[in-house]
Amino acid sequence: MTDHIENRIQKLRAEMGITQESLAETVGVTRQTIIALERGNYTPSLLLAMKIAKYFRASIEKVFTLHL
Repeated sequence: MTDHIENRIQKLRAEMGITQESLAETVGVTRQTIIALERGNYTPSLLLAMKIAKYFRASIEKVFTLHL
């Protein structure tokens, strides 16, 4: 098994009623990047992870989980 990162972006977005497009615009990426993140097909840079966590007013650990 390889290391991977899971995230709660889709769940947090749903709770706040936020669209993928709105999140993408705010954090400076494309909607396709948000889709890839939510599907677990993309590991964000630390900067992007921090921007997303700040957007949700949450710690990085609340949004992202590292599985070793």
